[in-house]
Amino acid sequence: MIDVDAYLRRLRLTPSAPGVAGLFALQRAHVERVPYETIPIWLGRSTTVDPAESARRIVAGRGGYCFHLNGALSALLASLGYSVTRHYGGVQGSAADAAGARGNHLVLTVDGLPTDDNPSGEWLVDAGLGDAIHSPLPLVEGVYDQGPFTYRLRPSEAEPGGWRLDHDPRGSFVGMDFRKAPTEMTAFESEHERLSTSPESGFVRVFSIQRRDSTGVDAMRGLVLTRIGNASTSTTLDREDDYFAALADVFDLHLTTEEQSILWPKLVDGHEKWLATRDNS
Repeated sequence: MIDVDAYLRRLRLTPSAPGVAGLFALQRAHVERVPYETIPIWLGRSTTVDPAESARRIVAGRGGYCFHLNGALSALLASLGYSVTRHYGGVQGSAADAAGARGNHLVLTVDGLPTDDNPSGEWLVDAGLGDAIHSPLPLVEGVYDQGPFTYRLRPSEAEPGGWRLDHDPRGSFVGMDFRKAPTEMTAFESEHERLSTSPESGFVRVFSIQRRDSTGVDAMRGLVLTRIGNASTSTTLDREDDYFAALADVFDLHLTTEEQSILWPKLVDGHEKWLATRDNS
């Protein structure tokens, strides 16, 4: 069970009957106000893929990555009366990586909400892609513009019967495939363990926060804060006070003094190693 009222307060929304407008409001509020973040990994704190646990953390002012964000959102949608389905998906990080549903992404669809442009009533809903979609997409092949970014949705070549989302070229990954069949949260447990603990995991190697809005994306990788939109900016925040002020101001993430003392030395060390690698390349 989740605390629906507290969750909606976190999103700054009020309860409403299921509908297309409500669905759009929920996803937009989620990606704007609940950051994609890997803070627990860098603090050495374990998490699970249990949607109720993830929802409690969101209500308390934190975020998570796809298993947490979409897991919690699926529970919220179901509690509000939406017909929501979880799917087994996979993010393709670069062109050198294999496409397909490798289990590193949880995908949501909602059905039963037809419109003139989407008579099937099926929608791709995803609050766990970090810098990707801001609003739900109709589960209809096509090209979709959202703010300064362009996405393509099409049948998946890697997952017959499934779907493929091609990211904007400026995005942090190439694309995402998912299977049409429904799945359970238990299907993601082993991959969650790998992503949150393996030295080879990008989440373990690079501290990451992302927040999407209608005009672009704010992203923090290590000590570098980037804004990507109609114009792009990049700033290195190498002063501790400035860094944690940015987490609060840009991402609404308010860390305790203890958390800051654990995190800051790790971030500085990671940044110095990155600089050394860049200078030697």
